[in-house]
Amino acid sequence: MVAPNHLAIIMDGNGRWAKAQGKPRTYGHKKGRDTLDGMYDMIYNHGIKYFTVYAFSTENWKRPESEVKALMTILKNYLKTSIKRANDRNIRVRVIGTDDNVSPDIQKNIKELVEATKNNTGLQYTIAFNYGGRDEIRRAVTSLAKDVEAGKLKPDDITEEMINSRLDTWELPDPDLILRTSGEQRLSNFLLWQAAYSEFYYTDCHWPDFNEEELEKAIEWYNRRDRRYGAVKEE
Repeated sequence: MVAPNHLAIIMDGNGRWAKAQGKPRTYGHKKGRDTLDGMYDMIYNHGIKYFTVYAFSTENWKRPESEVKALMTILKNYLKTSIKRANDRNIRVRVIGTDDNVSPDIQKNIKELVEATKNNTGLQYTIAFNYGGRDEIRRAVTSLAKDVEAGKLKPDDITEEMINSRLDTWELPDPDLILRTSGEQRLSNFLLWQAAYSEFYYTDCHWPDFNEEELEKAIEWYNRRDRRYGAVKEE
């Protein structure tokens, strides 16, 4: 069974899982963090080299203030504890998104985690935090527009490769498989440019219940896909 080179996950269903348990949404987010902590070894054991997760979107700020505050506390603790965990496993961590609305202490935690793991050569792990696909593309286009304005670049010379080089994910290959838990079947503004030829796998399993068995189901499904990248396969 061949694993995807780059797996991206939209971790969905924490709140619904918690509600089913008769618990507050924040309890679900904490359990979701525990599920994420358990993913590293599973990912490594299946030979996946790049792993990206959608942790917090630019739209998530619209959630109730109490929930956002709880999420930021969970994230801050996660970032702190991730340094040792990542270094013990030779994992390089990147964080994509913007600093807009992000508190200075969390910005500091992010920089410390990225810096502490930058030389690791194992799993390439990316956290999409305060991230939105449309905003990412807007920032890339703005960067190119400034070069045009400065006379460094002509509009007709802009290529897809140039746009790609200005994206947050410029160092990463596009995701082969995008997985979303909890039954929803949409991208929700995640990796819009990069998902052009990704395979999409949806499971009804809520994120806190996601385990190795669920991961193997996704990989088995992925192996049945015929990836043609727009070409017609000869019979």
